[in-house]
Amino acid sequence: MNRRMFLWLGFVLTAIVFGIQGDTNSAQSRGNSADHADGNGVQNRPVRACPVNPSEAEKAAMESDFRSKKAARDRAGKPNVTGGVINVYFHVITNTSGGGALSQSDVNSQITVLNNAYGPYGWAFQLAGSDTTANNAWYTTTDGTTAERDMKNALRRGTADDLNIYTNNMGGGLLGWATFPSSYNSSPKMDGVVILYSSLPGGSAAPYDEGDTATHEVGHWMGLYHTFQGGCSRNGDLVSDTNAEKSPAYGCPINRDSCAGRKYPGLDPVTNFMDYSDDACMFEFSGGQGSRMSAQFSTYRLGQ
Repeated sequence: MNRRMFLWLGFVLTAIVFGIQGDTNSAQSRGNSADHADGNGVQNRPVRACPVNPSEAEKAAMESDFRSKKAARDRAGKPNVTGGVINVYFHVITNTSGGGALSQSDVNSQITVLNNAYGPYGWAFQLAGSDTTANNAWYTTTDGTTAERDMKNALRRGTADDLNIYTNNMGGGLLGWATFPSSYNSSPKMDGVVILYSSLPGGSAAPYDEGDTATHEVGHWMGLYHTFQGGCSRNGDLVSDTNAEKSPAYGCPINRDSCAGRKYPGLDPVTNFMDYSDDACMFEFSGGQGSRMSAQFSTYRLGQ
């Protein structure tokens, strides 16, 4: 019986939430998060934190741009894809003592996880190149820093439809972050996904050690919002077939219903890759998310 089937037999994991430090010597990070209660009745867990949380105004601006550009493409008769092969450039960042090193097998395992997650929606990921760079500043960089800009400007390869993944031991209690497709034209060198190196399959960031941090962040890179975007507005993530969710889910609360009442039918989508659940709890996108990924990729990435 595989791990997915256990979920529906009531297998509930107790776990840490989206923000673990990869190195075991990070005592300060562990101490800062030790007293968190996550809203699902689970105490003493660090918070799974993904900084890809646009405000409603930012989301509205992105969606206006998306509608405009998609309409222009449609009028011009340009093609729209429903899947394809995405080249991946994998950049492993270590410190000068070798911390954060990954093997080729580790990288290949992460690519396999992505293919298993996105394959049902028509997408395949193909490793086009990998490299390792020792740089102490880049090794702990977080979103929006000078070190992030320097790292990406030095290492990013390919065009808009190529995925660049960077691994490091980021600070700030993060597991990863990503850019949206709509930001490529204004900042092409910043495009890509950054993930904690120990979140790869078999890493030390349990229960975030099955590679689904990358799955989640690549979802943003493909144009998806969190399932809880906008709270109980139901369509806050602009996907009609993900049930309304008031706030992130932590652990694996499979019967959680944070937007209760007749106006909000259905349980929270805690098994969706775009929630904050544990890796073992995440195993699906929705059909609507699949359609949105295709539309976003066609509009912002295809052939650009």
